[in-house]
Amino acid sequence: MPVFVLDLAGLKQGFSQLRLEGAPADVELGGPDWLGPVRADLACDRSGDQVAIRGTVAAVARFECARCLAAFERSLVGEFSLFSDRQGVGRRGEDAELERGDYMVFHDGRQLDLRQAAQESLLLEWPMAPLCREDCRGLCPGCGADLNLGPCGCGSG
Repeated sequence: MPVFVLDLAGLKQGFSQLRLEGAPADVELGGPDWLGPVRADLACDRSGDQVAIRGTVAAVARFECARCLAAFERSLVGEFSLFSDRQGVGRRGEDAELERGDYMVFHDGRQLDLRQAAQESLLLEWPMAPLCREDCRGLCPGCGADLNLGPCGCGSG
C-alpha cells in the first residue's frame, strides 16, 4: 500500500498521531525540483467511519533565485487538513457535491488516500518569485555580474 494511503483497519477509534514519510513520487511530485523525503505529521480523530485529520506536510525543494539566478534549496511546510466519511452514507448526489469542497474526501471503508491533499499543501507553499535571500541584489543589468558578491566593474550596477 502506498505510504500516503491510510489503512483504516489499522487506524484506531479516537485520537492518534501519525508520521508518514515517503518519496516525492509517493505524492505525485515529480521532477528534479524535489529533494529528499516528504514528511507528514498528522493528528487523526476517528469516530466510526468519520475521520478528521490535521497537521503539516514538509519537503525540501530546489529553486532558482528570481533575481540572481543562483540555485538554492529551501524547506516547504504546508498545513494539512481534511475531513473524510465513508462513500455513500449521504443522500444520492450529495457525496459528489461535498467532495468539491476544500476539505471533504470520501473513503471506501478500507483506505483513505491522502496523496492529493499532501501534494496540494506543498504546491500551495511554492513561492511565485523565489529569492535565495530577502536582500538579494540580483545581477547587474549592464554586465550580468552577481551584485551579491560586490560591485561590478562596469558602473551600471
